[in-house]
Amino acid sequence: PTLDDEALLVYTSGTTGAPKGVVLTQYNLLVDAQGIAQWQGITGNQRMMCVLPIHHVNGTVVTVITPLLVGGSTVLNRAYSSHHFWERIAREGVHVVSVVPTLLQFCLDFADAQEAAGRSIWGDDINKHELRHFRHIICGAGTLAVTLARAFEARFGIPILHGYGLSETTCYSCFLPIDLSWDEHRRWINDYGYPSIGCPIDPNEMAIFSADGSGQPLGPGERGEICVRGHNVMKGYFQRPDANAETFRFGWFRSGDEGFYEVDAQGRTFFFITGRLKELINRGGVKFSPFDIEEVLLEIPGVKVGLAVAFKNDYYGEEVGAYIVLNQGAAVDSEAVLAHCRERMPFEKMPKAVVFGTEIPVTSTGKYQRLKLQPLFAEWEHTQFRK
Repeated sequence: PTLDDEALLVYTSGTTGAPKGVVLTQYNLLVDAQGIAQWQGITGNQRMMCVLPIHHVNGTVVTVITPLLVGGSTVLNRAYSSHHFWERIAREGVHVVSVVPTLLQFCLDFADAQEAAGRSIWGDDINKHELRHFRHIICGAGTLAVTLARAFEARFGIPILHGYGLSETTCYSCFLPIDLSWDEHRRWINDYGYPSIGCPIDPNEMAIFSADGSGQPLGPGERGEICVRGHNVMKGYFQRPDANAETFRFGWFRSGDEGFYEVDAQGRTFFFITGRLKELINRGGVKFSPFDIEEVLLEIPGVKVGLAVAFKNDYYGEEVGAYIVLNQGAAVDSEAVLAHCRERMPFEKMPKAVVFGTEIPVTSTGKYQRLKLQPLFAEWEHTQFRK
């Protein structure tokens, strides 16, 4: 194989909800891993740990390809386990681990349960000294709330190197700098309403352009579309010339995510993500199309309109809600909606809460404005939904 050969075809959701195949080359994978290793200070004497699925670019690139590229090592887990997380880091001498925000919340919940039982927050027979080699946590691939980041760092005293990337950019495109003082680090996490996703890594450039796709660059503090250009950007979408033309309309990869940037005293650009221009539901780093869910909702007799709504949730960043408008005289309750969805969808994708209403916010062209329905689901923000 050569560096230009295609190496990985990974599917991601698009603006219309139809899955698109992201074509990544050998070079994409290696150059992004090299950029991550350089930024994170991963060398041959460092050990990482993988607790994320390796069918996802985060698990594949960050904690498998990256350490092996530089001669380091990795500790593989079948899945994340709160009971074994800190214990395994201590016993295996792990220096860095990559997680999604959901796992930070699980760590906090485990610590609360341990403390209530009079045991160590790190797990039975584990103390902070045994984690002295552990440097930091990489976190991305989902919506990280300022309150969650603040609570985790205050509880454990371990810095979160927040970052951002997509399958289309191989994996990560930016991180908080590793050399920030604790005060600077906390400022970029806490003071802007959103935790900063950091500065671009060496293989790529990042910029904010007008969200209308015109290619108009924006300045500090101005909100627009996060765009990426560089060596780690995909070869293109598999057999989708239409999507490629739109995504690379002015030469940069258009992420579909809204954000802004600020500049520090050294001239470094610190980026922030504020939401999605695409209305995908990002549950713990796994994105679901609202359209697919709505097709199932509309199968229910008596449902006039059913909308899938992403609402804030401590455990997964976002959870799936259903907003239902019934036909006149129809008698459908929440349990009937949930039961139908349970039969037709996996637990992760199905709605967890149902709100009934009569009005639906729409744009001037009649498009549903799902984001305006999010406040209706506020009572479930702190709820952990189980199968």
